[in-house]
Amino acid sequence: MKGDFENLYHEVEKTNFWFKARRKYILDILKNYPKNLSVLDIGCSSGILLNELKAIGFEADNLYGVDISEKAINNCRANGIENSFVMDAQDIYLDRKFDIIIASDCLEHLKDDRKALGNWAGLLKPNGILLVFVPAFMALWSEHDEVNMHFRRYIREDLEKKIKESGLEIEKSSYWNLFLFFPVFLVRLLSRLRSNKKQNNSGDLIKPGIFNNVLFNLINFENKLLKYINFPIGVSTFCITRKAAPSPPGSSPL
Repeated sequence: MKGDFENLYHEVEKTNFWFKARRKYILDILKNYPKNLSVLDIGCSSGILLNELKAIGFEADNLYGVDISEKAINNCRANGIENSFVMDAQDIYLDRKFDIIIASDCLEHLKDDRKALGNWAGLLKPNGILLVFVPAFMALWSEHDEVNMHFRRYIREDLEKKIKESGLEIEKSSYWNLFLFFPVFLVRLLSRLRSNKKQNNSGDLIKPGIFNNVLFNLINFENKLLKYINFPIGVSTFCITRKAAPSPPGSSPL
């Protein structure tokens, strides 16, 4: 991230509707998992998700975070996440493997996303799960992606293909944030058509205001729908994946 954008990101990440709704969806997925499982949050920023996992019962000693930003990791440690480290997400080296890995809006920042996915798969225990969220559709590319220093946006099929190449099995994939797709598309299209646009150092990030709770409730309603259906379009896309356990010695594949 560019400096001004990162400062604003850390200012709003706890309360902005987008981040809150995505964390809520992840927490709803994981709330019934055993609380002694080990968790790695890739691109952990200030450790807010990790602290929310701790609040629902996950053991603090098993919660880990990595981020490329020294400022983010300083925030993370200040927020009580001791197992947090400055690392490049393409080359994570830790002396343990994990039951759960979460990567929210991280993969698009990495030049070699296939290398990163292979690295993450290697960090998973057998039967471990990986949750990946990424921005969707190059048609939505904007200054927001540029100040975020993104390399790409994804379609769901491309994300699925790269995940399968890393050896992981997909349990669920969908788009996310359906209802805001067309307003976002229109705003970004108009932005591209402006003849004298000024450099925008805040991307689409805004400080929470009067509509923050309305938008949070809207996306949270979508989160509930995702228990039953997959969306055909959205501002983001995601996959929930699992690392298959090796077959017992002498077992037949038939």
